[in-house]
Amino acid sequence: MSATTETRKPSKGVGAANKASSVLVRVGKAVGGVVGVLYQAGRDTIDTVIRNIIPFMAFVSVIVGIVNYTGLGNLLANFVAPLASSLIGLLAICIFCAIPVLSPVLGPGAVIAQVVGVLLGTRIGQGDIPPQYALPALFAINPQVGCDFIPVGLALGEAEPETVEAGVPAVLFSRLVTGPIAVVIAYFASFGLYSSN
Repeated sequence: MSATTETRKPSKGVGAANKASSVLVRVGKAVGGVVGVLYQAGRDTIDTVIRNIIPFMAFVSVIVGIVNYTGLGNLLANFVAPLASSLIGLLAICIFCAIPVLSPVLGPGAVIAQVVGVLLGTRIGQGDIPPQYALPALFAINPQVGCDFIPVGLALGEAEPETVEAGVPAVLFSRLVTGPIAVVIAYFASFGLYSSN
């Protein structure tokens, strides 16, 4: 009997040790899995930044440098700024900024948006232009926003090359259509917005 009892006691100790080691193994596997996922996420992030974000930043820097150095942005902005005092003029500015070839170039520097916005704000402050043109002007000078980022956005979404080829012009042309519609909606939405008391 004592021999049987002695053999049973070590088996209980071995069972407890096995359970403890089993728990440690599970915890180790769980921690290893989390670390592996985080490590792979870091690798994917760095890969995405190097392949997509940095080339886009270089492109934007070059475009901004060209626009600023040549003064093309200020020239275009001063050319279209007088149109900002009427709905037809705002629609013309919107269509000009949303032209699919120009919008990716005008987007990074946002030169037209800055210059026209400042000129329009100044003229509204001086009383030359009614304040209800502020809201439609906001939509008129911004249809190019994000047009330079479309290829990068599609690449970040892991779109196929064929999808990028079709998606970029589709979005650019859709901005050419939706931009003027937004200006008209903003124009009618601004009625009574700036009523004098």
